[in-house]
Amino acid sequence: MHTIVQVDQYIINSAEFAISILDHLRNLVHKADARIEEKIKWGMPFFDYKGTVCHMASFKHHCAFGFWKGSLLNDEYGILKDRSEAMGSLGKITSFDDLPADEILIAYIQQAIQLNEDNIKLPSKPKTTEKKELVVPEYFMEALNKVPEALAVFQNFSISNKKDYVSWLEEAKTEATRIKRLETTLEWLAEGKTRMWKYKK
Repeated sequence: MHTIVQVDQYIINSAEFAISILDHLRNLVHKADARIEEKIKWGMPFFDYKGTVCHMASFKHHCAFGFWKGSLLNDEYGILKDRSEAMGSLGKITSFDDLPADEILIAYIQQAIQLNEDNIKLPSKPKTTEKKELVVPEYFMEALNKVPEALAVFQNFSISNKKDYVSWLEEAKTEATRIKRLETTLEWLAEGKTRMWKYKK
């Protein structure tokens, strides 16, 4: 099915109040830039040019219009209700009264296109630098305490090497499997081996 037809279909299938609003928003996007392409992604209409520019959706009682990079737009007219919410940057739209003036919305759409033209990316989510505390199950600690050589090796391992063993034990489906894995773990640790030693050249 051709995308334009899919978007037509999406609009027609929307709640009655939403049809004219979605139609209007769609026309404004194309008016802002003729190079915009329509796509259906995640079940709703997206407007792309060199990446996602904006998208719209309709729900039972409201519509939404979102800028993919809303958090980067210069909101000089204060129209963005929730900048972090790509889903509905303009808040809940229940009638034309909830929409900014056409020329303002067009200016914002053009600004969003410019961000893609300039290849400006959304900032990546900050990576947490704190090392996640590794929780070593009690039964494993008890077993390690009985085999000092295994304990010494385990304590000197990196977090990821420790985690490999803990995950392996925790993922055991039955108690019998877990006990077998625990024996193997203690044996390998006593020999200074990591859980993945077989796969390491």
